[in-house]
Amino acid sequence: MPARKKKPIRKSAPRKSVNKSRASARRKFGYGDQMVAQNTGGGFPAYMPDPNAPITSDSSWGAMTPGVVGTMVSINATEGEDLLTDTVKVTAGYFTGGAGTLNSTNIHTGSLADSNESYYFNITQTHPLSESAATQFSVAYGHAGGSGSNTAGGTIEGATKAIYGQWASTLLGESEVSGGFKISTNNGNNPTNKALSARDEDVYVLVGKRERFKDRINKKNWTIALSGSTSAGTGTAILKLTDDSNTTAGTGTVAGVRYNIVSGSDGTVSGSGASDRVYGWFWPEVGAMVFSAAELSASMPSISASVNMTASFHAGYTEASFISASGFAPNLNANGNSNNALRFVNCLRPSGAYLKFRSEEDQLSTSYFCRVRAKDLNFSNNPTFISGSSAEISNTDMWGNPNVYISGIGLYGSNGTLVAIGKLSTSLKKNFSTEATIKVKLTY
Repeated sequence: MPARKKKPIRKSAPRKSVNKSRASARRKFGYGDQMVAQNTGGGFPAYMPDPNAPITSDSSWGAMTPGVVGTMVSINATEGEDLLTDTVKVTAGYFTGGAGTLNSTNIHTGSLADSNESYYFNITQTHPLSESAATQFSVAYGHAGGSGSNTAGGTIEGATKAIYGQWASTLLGESEVSGGFKISTNNGNNPTNKALSARDEDVYVLVGKRERFKDRINKKNWTIALSGSTSAGTGTAILKLTDDSNTTAGTGTVAGVRYNIVSGSDGTVSGSGASDRVYGWFWPEVGAMVFSAAELSASMPSISASVNMTASFHAGYTEASFISASGFAPNLNANGNSNNALRFVNCLRPSGAYLKFRSEEDQLSTSYFCRVRAKDLNFSNNPTFISGSSAEISNTDMWGNPNVYISGIGLYGSNGTLVAIGKLSTSLKKNFSTEATIKVKLTY
Protein backbone atom coordinates (compact mmCIF):
# COMPACT_ATOMS: atom_id res chain seq x y z
CA MET A 1 0.00 0.00 0.00
CA PRO A 2 1.58 3.29 -1.04
CA ALA A 3 2.50 5.83 1.65
CA ARG A 4 0.04 8.67 2.25
CA LYS A 5 1.03 12.23 1.45
CA LYS A 6 1.05 14.51 4.41
CA LYS A 7 -1.52 17.32 4.29
CA PRO A 8 0.16 20.74 4.14
CA ILE A 9 -0.15 22.72 7.30
CA ARG A 10 -0.91 26.47 7.02
CA LYS A 11 1.51 28.54 8.99
CA SER A 12 -0.19 30.45 11.71
CA ALA A 13 2.70 32.49 13.04
CA PRO A 14 0.85 35.79 12.85
CA ARG A 15 -1.87 34.43 15.11
CA LYS A 16 0.62 33.21 17.76
CA SER A 17 1.69 36.74 18.58
CA VAL A 18 -1.63 37.52 20.26
CA ASN A 19 -4.01 35.58 22.44
CA LYS A 20 -7.05 33.85 21.03
CA SER A 21 -9.55 36.43 22.17
CA ARG A 22 -7.61 39.24 20.44
CA ALA A 23 -7.23 37.31 17.19
CA SER A 24 -10.92 36.54 17.17
CA ALA A 25 -11.77 40.17 17.80
CA ARG A 26 -9.54 41.26 14.95
CA ARG A 27 -11.37 39.05 12.51
CA LYS A 28 -14.84 39.97 13.72
CA PHE A 29 -16.86 42.37 11.65
CA GLY A 30 -20.04 44.24 12.35
CA TYR A 31 -21.28 46.32 9.39
CA GLY A 32 -20.16 49.17 7.13
CA ASP A 33 -19.06 49.92 3.57
CA GLN A 34 -20.99 52.96 2.69
CA MET A 35 -19.81 55.96 4.58
CA VAL A 36 -22.62 57.49 6.59
CA ALA A 37 -21.71 61.04 7.55
CA GLN A 38 -23.85 62.40 10.33
CA ASN A 39 -24.48 66.12 10.71
CA THR A 40 -24.48 66.33 14.48
CA GLY A 41 -22.41 69.40 15.16
CA GLY A 42 -19.90 67.18 16.95
CA GLY A 43 -22.31 65.52 19.39
CA PHE A 44 -21.85 61.88 18.33
CA PRO A 45 -18.81 59.57 18.46
CA ALA A 46 -16.98 58.74 15.26
CA TYR A 47 -18.42 55.21 15.33
CA MET A 48 -21.85 54.02 16.34
CA PRO A 49 -21.82 50.95 18.64
CA ASP A 50 -23.30 47.62 17.62
CA PRO A 51 -25.53 46.56 20.56
CA ASN A 52 -25.30 42.88 19.56
CA ALA A 53 -21.51 42.66 19.57
CA PRO A 54 -19.68 41.01 22.51
CA ILE A 55 -17.87 43.27 24.94
CA THR A 56 -14.09 42.71 25.09
CA SER A 57 -11.15 44.68 26.35
CA ASP A 58 -9.23 44.50 23.06
CA SER A 59 -8.54 47.93 21.55
CA SER A 60 -5.76 47.09 19.12
CA TRP A 61 -7.72 46.96 15.89
CA GLY A 62 -6.39 50.09 14.24
CA ALA A 63 -7.58 52.37 17.06
CA MET A 64 -11.01 50.78 16.78
CA THR A 65 -12.73 49.28 19.78
CA PRO A 66 -14.08 45.76 19.15
CA GLY A 67 -17.85 45.58 19.13
CA VAL A 68 -18.06 48.99 17.43
CA VAL A 69 -19.19 49.39 13.83
CA GLY A 70 -17.32 51.88 11.67
CA THR A 71 -20.26 53.21 9.66
CA MET A 72 -21.13 56.56 11.23
CA VAL A 73 -18.67 59.44 11.00
CA SER A 74 -19.71 62.72 12.61
CA ILE A 75 -19.52 66.09 10.85
CA ASN A 76 -18.66 69.34 12.55
CA ALA A 77 -21.48 71.48 11.18
CA THR A 78 -19.84 74.74 12.24
CA GLU A 79 -19.53 77.10 9.26
CA GLY A 80 -15.93 77.01 8.05
CA GLU A 81 -15.16 73.62 9.61
CA ASP A 82 -16.84 70.71 7.79
CA LEU A 83 -19.54 73.00 6.37
CA LEU A 84 -19.47 75.80 3.81
CA THR A 85 -22.54 77.61 2.48
CA ASP A 86 -22.95 79.96 -0.45
CA THR A 87 -25.82 81.57 -2.37
CA VAL A 88 -25.72 81.47 -6.16
CA LYS A 89 -28.02 83.44 -8.45
CA VAL A 90 -29.32 81.30 -11.30
CA THR A 91 -31.17 82.75 -14.28
CA ALA A 92 -33.17 81.00 -17.00
CA GLY A 93 -35.54 81.83 -19.81
CA TYR A 94 -38.86 82.99 -18.40
CA PHE A 95 -41.31 81.53 -20.90
CA THR A 96 -42.64 78.01 -21.36
CA GLY A 97 -39.89 75.53 -22.19
CA GLY A 98 -37.18 77.86 -20.89
CA ALA A 99 -37.48 80.23 -23.85
CA GLY A 100 -36.19 83.73 -23.21
CA THR A 101 -38.22 85.51 -25.91
CA LEU A 102 -41.88 85.44 -26.93
CA ASN A 103 -42.29 86.84 -30.44
CA SER A 104 -45.37 88.71 -31.66
CA THR A 105 -46.68 85.87 -33.84
CA ASN A 106 -46.93 83.61 -30.78
CA ILE A 107 -48.72 86.07 -28.51
CA HIS A 108 -52.39 85.28 -27.80
CA THR A 109 -54.94 85.90 -25.09
CA GLY A 110 -56.12 83.01 -22.94
CA SER A 111 -59.71 81.97 -22.33
CA LEU A 112 -61.37 83.57 -19.32
CA ALA A 113 -64.88 83.90 -17.91
CA ASP A 114 -66.59 87.13 -18.95
CA SER A 115 -66.67 88.28 -15.32
CA ASN A 116 -62.87 87.98 -15.08
CA GLU A 117 -62.30 89.86 -18.33
CA SER A 118 -63.67 92.94 -16.64
CA TYR A 119 -60.49 92.89 -14.55
CA TYR A 120 -57.66 91.32 -16.54
CA PHE A 121 -56.59 89.21 -19.53
CA ASN A 122 -54.01 86.43 -19.71
CA ILE A 123 -51.26 86.33 -22.32
CA THR A 124 -50.39 82.86 -23.64
CA GLN A 125 -47.51 81.65 -25.79
CA THR A 126 -49.75 79.92 -28.35
CA HIS A 127 -53.40 79.70 -29.38
CA PRO A 128 -55.61 79.14 -26.29
CA LEU A 129 -57.19 76.05 -27.89
CA SER A 130 -53.79 74.36 -28.02
CA GLU A 131 -53.07 71.80 -25.30
CA SER A 132 -49.72 73.46 -24.69
CA ALA A 133 -51.18 76.92 -24.10
CA ALA A 134 -50.08 78.34 -20.73
CA THR A 135 -50.38 81.75 -19.13
CA GLN A 136 -47.16 83.76 -19.39
CA PHE A 137 -48.31 87.15 -18.10
CA SER A 138 -51.54 88.82 -17.04
CA VAL A 139 -52.39 92.36 -18.09
CA ALA A 140 -54.88 94.77 -16.51
CA TYR A 141 -56.04 98.36 -16.82
CA GLY A 142 -56.77 100.48 -13.77
CA HIS A 143 -58.39 103.88 -13.38
CA ALA A 144 -58.54 105.84 -10.12
CA GLY A 145 -62.18 106.85 -10.72
CA GLY A 146 -63.43 103.63 -12.33
CA SER A 147 -63.65 104.99 -15.89
CA GLY A 148 -63.40 102.39 -18.62
CA SER A 149 -65.63 99.99 -16.68
CA ASN A 150 -69.29 99.71 -15.82
CA THR A 151 -70.20 101.89 -12.83
CA ALA A 152 -73.96 101.78 -13.42
CA GLY A 153 -74.14 105.54 -13.58
CA GLY A 154 -71.83 105.96 -10.61
CA THR A 155 -73.83 103.75 -8.27
CA ILE A 156 -71.25 100.93 -8.10
CA GLU A 157 -67.48 100.82 -8.04
CA GLY A 158 -66.10 99.97 -11.46
CA ALA A 159 -63.66 97.10 -12.04
CA THR A 160 -60.93 99.51 -13.17
CA LYS A 161 -61.10 101.38 -9.85
CA ALA A 162 -60.69 98.09 -8.00
CA ILE A 163 -57.61 97.30 -10.12
CA TYR A 164 -56.06 100.70 -9.48
CA GLY A 165 -56.70 100.48 -5.75
CA GLN A 166 -55.46 96.89 -5.50
CA TRP A 167 -52.09 97.62 -7.03
CA ALA A 168 -51.69 100.93 -5.22
CA SER A 169 -52.24 99.10 -1.91
CA THR A 170 -49.83 96.33 -2.91
CA LEU A 171 -46.98 98.40 -4.26
CA LEU A 172 -47.14 101.83 -2.61
CA GLY A 173 -46.42 102.83 0.96
CA GLU A 174 -49.30 103.39 3.34
CA SER A 175 -48.91 107.14 3.11
CA GLU A 176 -48.77 107.02 -0.71
CA VAL A 177 -51.84 104.91 -1.49
CA SER A 178 -54.36 107.75 -1.40
CA GLY A 179 -52.15 109.85 -3.67
CA GLY A 180 -51.97 107.08 -6.27
CA PHE A 181 -49.26 106.39 -8.80
CA LYS A 182 -47.04 109.33 -9.81
CA ILE A 183 -45.11 107.65 -12.58
CA SER A 184 -45.16 110.40 -15.20
CA THR A 185 -43.73 112.94 -12.73
CA ASN A 186 -41.48 110.22 -11.25
CA ASN A 187 -42.58 111.15 -7.75
CA GLY A 188 -41.80 114.82 -8.23
CA ASN A 189 -38.47 114.40 -10.03
CA ASN A 190 -40.23 115.81 -13.11
CA PRO A 191 -38.59 114.31 -16.21
CA THR A 192 -38.05 116.78 -19.06
CA ASN A 193 -40.70 115.31 -21.35
CA LYS A 194 -43.25 114.15 -18.78
CA ALA A 195 -46.83 113.88 -20.03
CA LEU A 196 -48.45 114.89 -16.74
CA SER A 197 -47.90 117.34 -13.91
CA ALA A 198 -50.04 115.43 -11.42
CA ARG A 199 -50.69 111.79 -10.55
CA ASP A 200 -51.46 109.15 -13.14
CA GLU A 201 -55.22 108.69 -13.20
CA ASP A 202 -54.93 105.46 -15.16
CA VAL A 203 -52.31 102.75 -15.52
CA TYR A 204 -51.61 99.52 -17.38
CA VAL A 205 -50.32 96.63 -15.25
CA LEU A 206 -48.26 93.68 -16.52
CA VAL A 207 -47.86 90.88 -13.96
CA GLY A 208 -45.67 87.79 -14.21
CA LYS A 209 -46.36 84.28 -12.90
CA ARG A 210 -44.44 83.38 -9.75
CA GLU A 211 -43.81 79.85 -11.00
CA ARG A 212 -42.04 81.37 -14.00
CA PHE A 213 -40.00 84.23 -12.55
CA LYS A 214 -39.04 82.23 -9.39
CA ASP A 215 -37.60 84.64 -6.79
CA ARG A 216 -37.72 87.68 -9.08
CA ILE A 217 -37.66 88.85 -12.68
CA ASN A 218 -34.05 89.21 -13.73
CA LYS A 219 -33.46 92.97 -13.87
CA LYS A 220 -31.45 94.74 -16.60
CA ASN A 221 -31.97 91.70 -18.79
CA TRP A 222 -35.44 92.23 -20.24
CA THR A 223 -37.11 94.12 -23.09
CA ILE A 224 -40.70 94.89 -24.04
CA ALA A 225 -40.99 95.90 -27.71
CA LEU A 226 -44.32 97.59 -28.52
CA SER A 227 -45.80 98.64 -31.86
CA GLY A 228 -49.01 100.56 -32.51
CA SER A 229 -50.41 103.46 -34.45
CA THR A 230 -50.64 107.24 -34.17
CA SER A 231 -53.85 109.22 -33.87
CA ALA A 232 -53.72 109.62 -37.65
CA GLY A 233 -53.70 105.85 -38.09
CA THR A 234 -50.10 105.53 -39.28
CA GLY A 235 -47.77 103.01 -37.73
CA THR A 236 -45.31 104.08 -35.05
CA ALA A 237 -41.70 103.09 -34.63
CA ILE A 238 -41.04 100.16 -32.30
CA LEU A 239 -40.93 101.38 -28.71
CA LYS A 240 -38.49 99.31 -26.65
CA LEU A 241 -38.63 99.52 -22.89
CA THR A 242 -36.34 98.20 -20.14
CA ASP A 243 -35.36 99.10 -16.57
CA ASP A 244 -32.63 101.49 -15.47
CA SER A 245 -31.09 99.29 -12.75
CA ASN A 246 -27.83 99.31 -14.66
CA THR A 247 -27.37 103.00 -13.90
CA THR A 248 -29.49 103.66 -10.78
CA ALA A 249 -29.68 102.05 -7.35
CA GLY A 250 -33.46 101.89 -7.33
CA THR A 251 -35.94 103.00 -4.68
CA GLY A 252 -36.80 100.94 -1.61
CA THR A 253 -40.53 100.26 -1.22
CA VAL A 254 -42.85 98.00 0.75
CA ALA A 255 -42.81 95.62 -2.24
CA GLY A 256 -39.04 95.56 -2.67
CA VAL A 257 -36.66 97.72 -4.65
CA ARG A 258 -38.36 99.62 -7.48
CA TYR A 259 -36.76 100.69 -10.75
CA ASN A 260 -37.87 103.01 -13.51
CA ILE A 261 -39.06 101.68 -16.87
CA VAL A 262 -37.41 103.78 -19.55
CA SER A 263 -36.59 103.68 -23.24
CA GLY A 264 -33.93 101.07 -24.04
CA SER A 265 -33.36 97.34 -24.26
CA ASP A 266 -31.68 94.64 -22.16
CA GLY A 267 -30.82 97.09 -19.41
CA THR A 268 -29.13 99.55 -21.76
CA VAL A 269 -30.84 102.94 -21.43
CA SER A 270 -31.49 105.04 -24.53
CA GLY A 271 -30.88 108.77 -24.28
CA SER A 272 -31.22 110.39 -20.87
CA GLY A 273 -33.39 107.66 -19.37
CA ALA A 274 -35.48 108.71 -16.38
CA SER A 275 -34.31 112.32 -16.74
CA ASP A 276 -36.14 112.46 -20.06
CA ARG A 277 -39.24 110.26 -19.56
CA VAL A 278 -40.42 107.48 -17.26
CA TYR A 279 -42.90 105.06 -18.80
CA GLY A 280 -43.48 102.94 -15.75
CA TRP A 281 -42.20 101.41 -12.52
CA PHE A 282 -40.81 97.91 -12.13
CA TRP A 283 -40.83 95.72 -9.00
CA PRO A 284 -38.69 92.64 -9.79
CA GLU A 285 -39.44 90.86 -6.48
CA VAL A 286 -43.18 90.99 -7.15
CA GLY A 287 -42.88 90.45 -10.90
CA ALA A 288 -45.05 93.50 -11.56
CA MET A 289 -44.77 96.45 -13.94
CA VAL A 290 -47.09 99.44 -13.75
CA PHE A 291 -47.13 101.75 -16.78
CA SER A 292 -48.38 105.29 -17.03
CA ALA A 293 -51.23 105.22 -19.55
CA ALA A 294 -50.50 108.88 -20.33
CA GLU A 295 -46.84 108.18 -21.17
CA LEU A 296 -47.62 105.15 -23.34
CA SER A 297 -50.43 106.90 -25.21
CA ALA A 298 -48.16 109.88 -25.83
CA SER A 299 -45.94 107.57 -27.87
CA MET A 300 -48.62 105.43 -29.55
CA PRO A 301 -52.19 106.60 -28.95
CA SER A 302 -53.93 104.75 -31.83
CA ILE A 303 -56.44 106.47 -34.09
CA SER A 304 -58.62 109.17 -32.56
CA ALA A 305 -61.80 107.12 -32.97
CA SER A 306 -60.42 104.31 -30.81
CA VAL A 307 -61.26 106.17 -27.60
CA ASN A 308 -64.91 105.39 -28.34
CA MET A 309 -64.33 101.72 -29.14
CA THR A 310 -64.37 98.61 -27.01
CA ALA A 311 -61.01 96.96 -27.57
CA SER A 312 -60.83 93.42 -28.93
CA PHE A 313 -58.07 90.99 -29.79
CA HIS A 314 -57.77 89.17 -33.08
CA ALA A 315 -54.91 86.77 -33.76
CA GLY A 316 -54.66 87.89 -37.39
CA TYR A 317 -54.64 91.57 -36.36
CA THR A 318 -56.65 92.50 -39.47
CA GLU A 319 -59.99 93.12 -37.79
CA ALA A 320 -60.96 96.80 -37.83
CA SER A 321 -61.56 97.02 -34.08
CA PHE A 322 -58.19 95.43 -33.44
CA ILE A 323 -56.35 97.91 -35.66
CA SER A 324 -58.27 100.82 -34.14
CA ALA A 325 -57.30 99.73 -30.62
CA SER A 326 -53.59 99.25 -31.35
CA GLY A 327 -52.58 102.09 -29.08
CA PHE A 328 -52.84 103.15 -25.46
CA ALA A 329 -55.35 106.02 -25.47
CA PRO A 330 -58.18 104.37 -23.46
CA ASN A 331 -61.92 104.36 -23.80
CA LEU A 332 -63.10 106.08 -20.59
CA ASN A 333 -66.78 105.21 -20.96
CA ALA A 334 -68.24 104.50 -17.51
CA ASN A 335 -71.32 102.65 -18.74
CA GLY A 336 -69.64 99.45 -19.90
CA ASN A 337 -66.41 97.46 -19.86
CA SER A 338 -64.07 98.89 -22.50
CA ASN A 339 -61.52 96.04 -22.29
CA ASN A 340 -58.71 98.59 -22.29
CA ALA A 341 -56.23 95.97 -21.08
CA LEU A 342 -56.41 94.41 -24.54
CA ARG A 343 -54.81 97.53 -26.00
CA PHE A 344 -51.56 96.47 -24.35
CA VAL A 345 -51.81 92.99 -25.88
CA ASN A 346 -52.67 94.43 -29.30
CA CYS A 347 -49.45 96.46 -29.26
CA LEU A 348 -47.52 93.21 -28.82
CA ARG A 349 -48.92 91.63 -31.99
CA PRO A 350 -47.53 93.68 -34.93
CA SER A 351 -44.31 92.59 -36.62
CA GLY A 352 -41.25 93.57 -34.61
CA ALA A 353 -42.98 93.47 -31.22
CA TYR A 354 -41.88 90.93 -28.60
CA LEU A 355 -41.40 90.13 -24.92
CA LYS A 356 -37.97 89.13 -23.61
CA PHE A 357 -37.55 88.06 -19.98
CA ARG A 358 -35.51 85.82 -17.71
CA SER A 359 -36.27 84.43 -14.28
CA GLU A 360 -33.90 84.69 -11.34
CA GLU A 361 -33.57 82.32 -8.41
CA ASP A 362 -31.33 82.29 -5.33
CA GLN A 363 -30.01 78.77 -4.88
CA LEU A 364 -28.38 77.87 -1.58
CA SER A 365 -25.28 75.77 -2.08
CA THR A 366 -24.15 73.77 0.95
CA SER A 367 -20.90 71.81 0.91
CA TYR A 368 -20.17 69.12 3.53
CA PHE A 369 -16.60 67.85 3.85
CA CYS A 370 -16.83 64.22 4.92
CA ARG A 371 -13.43 63.36 6.36
CA VAL A 372 -12.51 59.67 6.53
CA ARG A 373 -9.66 59.07 8.95
CA ALA A 374 -7.30 56.09 8.81
CA LYS A 375 -9.30 54.23 11.47
CA ASP A 376 -12.67 54.85 9.79
CA LEU A 377 -14.71 52.71 7.40
CA ASN A 378 -12.34 49.84 6.83
CA PHE A 379 -14.95 47.06 6.57
CA SER A 380 -17.76 46.12 4.21
CA ASN A 381 -21.41 45.28 4.74
CA ASN A 382 -21.31 42.97 1.74
CA PRO A 383 -22.40 39.57 3.19
CA THR A 384 -19.55 37.77 1.37
CA PHE A 385 -17.01 39.84 3.32
CA ILE A 386 -17.38 37.56 6.35
CA SER A 387 -18.01 33.85 6.86
CA GLY A 388 -18.54 31.33 9.59
CA SER A 389 -20.35 31.50 12.89
CA SER A 390 -17.59 33.70 14.29
CA ALA A 391 -18.10 36.33 11.58
CA GLU A 392 -14.50 36.17 10.44
CA ILE A 393 -13.22 38.04 7.37
CA SER A 394 -13.50 35.60 4.47
CA ASN A 395 -10.27 36.60 2.73
CA THR A 396 -7.41 35.70 5.05
CA ASP A 397 -5.10 38.05 3.14
CA MET A 398 -7.12 40.89 4.65
CA TRP A 399 -6.62 39.76 8.24
CA GLY A 400 -4.91 42.66 9.94
CA ASN A 401 -5.35 45.01 6.97
CA PRO A 402 -8.72 44.81 5.19
CA ASN A 403 -9.23 46.72 1.94
CA VAL A 404 -12.68 47.98 1.02
CA TYR A 405 -14.20 50.58 -1.31
CA ILE A 406 -16.44 53.47 -0.35
CA SER A 407 -19.15 53.69 -3.00
CA GLY A 408 -21.63 56.19 -1.59
CA ILE A 409 -22.39 58.86 0.99
CA GLY A 410 -25.47 59.27 3.16
CA LEU A 411 -26.09 62.44 5.17
CA TYR A 412 -28.16 62.15 8.34
CA GLY A 413 -29.78 64.87 10.41
CA SER A 414 -29.25 65.20 14.15
CA ASN A 415 -32.42 63.15 14.74
CA GLY A 416 -31.03 60.24 12.72
CA THR A 417 -33.17 60.88 9.64
CA LEU A 418 -31.56 60.29 6.24
CA VAL A 419 -31.76 63.60 4.38
CA ALA A 420 -29.51 63.02 1.36
CA ILE A 421 -27.76 60.15 -0.36
CA GLY A 422 -25.45 59.94 -3.36
CA LYS A 423 -23.06 57.65 -5.17
CA LEU A 424 -19.42 58.30 -6.00
CA SER A 425 -18.58 58.27 -9.70
CA THR A 426 -15.66 55.97 -8.88
CA SER A 427 -15.43 53.81 -5.78
CA LEU A 428 -12.75 54.95 -3.33
CA LYS A 429 -10.28 52.38 -1.95
CA LYS A 430 -9.98 52.49 1.83
CA ASN A 431 -7.85 50.72 4.44
CA PHE A 432 -6.03 51.53 7.69
CA SER A 433 -3.23 53.21 5.74
CA THR A 434 -5.37 55.71 3.83
CA GLU A 435 -7.47 58.76 4.53
CA ALA A 436 -9.87 60.71 2.32
CA THR A 437 -12.02 63.85 2.24
CA ILE A 438 -15.19 63.61 0.21
CA LYS A 439 -16.99 66.85 -0.63
CA VAL A 440 -20.77 66.58 -0.82
CA LYS A 441 -22.45 69.61 -2.43
CA LEU A 442 -26.18 70.18 -2.08
CA THR A 443 -27.91 72.91 -4.07
CA TYR A 444 -31.53 73.84 -3.42
